[in-house]
Amino acid sequence: MADVVQITREGAIGLIGLNNPPVNAAGHGLRAGLAAAVDALEGDDSVQVIAIYGEGRSFIAGADIREFGKPAQAPLLPDVCNRLERCTKPVISVLHGAALGGGLEVAIATHARIAIDGVQLGFPEVGLGILPGAGGTQRGPRLVGIANALDLITSGKRITATQALAIGLVDKVVTGDARHMAIAAARDVLAGRLATRVTGDEPVAPDDAAIAASAAMLQETQAHLFSPHHAVRAVAASLRPLTQGLIEERRLFNECMDSPQRAGLIHAFFAERAVAKIPESGATPRHINKIGVIGAGTMGAGIATSCLLAGCQVVLVDRTDDAVARGRATVAANLDGAVKRGKMSADARAGILLTTAVDMAAIAGSDLVIEAAFEDMAVKKALMRQIADICPDALLATNTSYLNLDDIAAATARPQDVIGLHFFSPAHVMRLLEVVVGAKTRPDAVATGFALAKRLGKVAVRSGVCDGFIGNRIMNHYRKAADHMMLDGATPDQIDTAVRGFGFAMGPFEVSDLAGLDIGWANRKRVGRVPGERYVSVADKLCEAGQFGRKTGRGFYDHENGGANPDLMDLLAHERAAHGVTPRAFTADEIVARYMTAMIAEATRVVQDGIALRPIDVDAVFLFGYGFPRWRGGPLHYADTLGAAEILRRINGFAKDDAQFWQVPPLLRDMAETGRTFADMNREG
Repeated sequence: MADVVQITREGAIGLIGLNNPPVNAAGHGLRAGLAAAVDALEGDDSVQVIAIYGEGRSFIAGADIREFGKPAQAPLLPDVCNRLERCTKPVISVLHGAALGGGLEVAIATHARIAIDGVQLGFPEVGLGILPGAGGTQRGPRLVGIANALDLITSGKRITATQALAIGLVDKVVTGDARHMAIAAARDVLAGRLATRVTGDEPVAPDDAAIAASAAMLQETQAHLFSPHHAVRAVAASLRPLTQGLIEERRLFNECMDSPQRAGLIHAFFAERAVAKIPESGATPRHINKIGVIGAGTMGAGIATSCLLAGCQVVLVDRTDDAVARGRATVAANLDGAVKRGKMSADARAGILLTTAVDMAAIAGSDLVIEAAFEDMAVKKALMRQIADICPDALLATNTSYLNLDDIAAATARPQDVIGLHFFSPAHVMRLLEVVVGAKTRPDAVATGFALAKRLGKVAVRSGVCDGFIGNRIMNHYRKAADHMMLDGATPDQIDTAVRGFGFAMGPFEVSDLAGLDIGWANRKRVGRVPGERYVSVADKLCEAGQFGRKTGRGFYDHENGGANPDLMDLLAHERAAHGVTPRAFTADEIVARYMTAMIAEATRVVQDGIALRPIDVDAVFLFGYGFPRWRGGPLHYADTLGAAEILRRINGFAKDDAQFWQVPPLLRDMAETGRTFADMNREG
């Protein structure tokens, strides 16, 4: 207990200091120490009031992730919270930094709560596929009412000290050092200036309307999720006596723990941390302050915005005054949007200065230059040579989505300083950043890419060199599966609907229309056709007719009048006739099976080829860049839920129709024979 929890006394005040760096996670040592400290101080006749506070950065920031997946050790957090509430002496908590999840449950089990300005409070459990299981759904409504409790618990959002005070979650907001505030608050209790009460004894005002509204809203917006609906039921149980409500909360909590969604969400949680483990971790990142961005289009402006938001100096360059003006306007709109969304203050916005130029010489002195020009190898090579001459000491980065990084790097005299930084559009919003490592890229260059991603608030994933890197290579493959199903009889709307039913926000044809069909068209012309491959040219013909999706009003869908593009069925009829295809019906389950099996097969090849370091890196790419449903954990986590043998069976079955497309990756065949899983590979990596 002495290592994690310290007891000190100030006259009649017993102080419990929590010290479990870095964020005072509620691990076994902290739980056991806290319970023992309460026992000791309750038995000390000289102590009249007990105050709990956190050392370091936080009060209690939540569960200890090091204990995830391991057998629970007593005392469990519900028992600790019940012990706090039953203490015969007043117990107060002083909250700073973060009081989240189990940390907030500890706080609401005490008899008064003091928030230090700047603290974040919330119940983020639904993001991990569970619900507050240590009294949060029972004591929360007793403090803030059912409607406010539902809002906090089903959303997982964080609120400020002031917001918490307004709804009754805390009793007072102060500024100062946590220990000093704990002593001051305890003195207020002793002097009768701060009231204490047992939360569990407080009545709950019935609010059937709030429960019904929350349940209906979640059914409308998150029908596919498990834990938020259970959270509503748990909060509804707060109308029962506390003991009965806690039993029901724990029952619902355990059901969430047993759900596959919980495993998927936990996997997604760890993915963000796992991808930071790279071979170049020991290298020292370079100092980056001034960044040059070449190309002021949508992507370049988004990259510039992201760098500006991170406090970097940015020079945005394009060839013409008009292009630069459009880029500047786009950046300004992006920054104004950040203010509207509360991501930055108006004062901070006013202090951001963007430099723009049509003369490449303006990037001189940059620490990093990112080219975001048109996806053309000759253009990018010429730019990279020019950048290398102007900035002889800078790190050189290309934002290419597909092109060979080693070929681009070879255009310079120092390929060791060239990396790929593949941003995803909109670059100032999307969290994924593929850091592409060439054959000659130096370790410190890679480390710098990861350090920059962290500064930008992005999730960096290391990729080797291949056409499309991790994400786009896999996407191109499963998109072909969707095209094949369209040719064989499924409509784009049927396919999109089935994919949305799996959990994606958008289906593949909706995504194509949003991004612009011309992008994929240009890439297909660059790559050319694979001999003997089944090729569906419907998208090409739409592009030839000037129909690029949303930007032109028509693509696979008619965005002006709604519904399908009226030209599409004629194009499909001609395409089917050319291939000798008699269209057949597809079920939603069959669509999802083919779509996901194609995704898994190519993702397996990406791991097999060493393009991704581990399966979890592929999962992170799709979770943070491609809208993969988080609760399913990523394509290769999902593959483990099916099993390699089942995926092998599917591929062999589909190969009867198209043996060239449906080929079994050797790694997958080995997994089916040995019982090895992608999770095993993650542990090995």
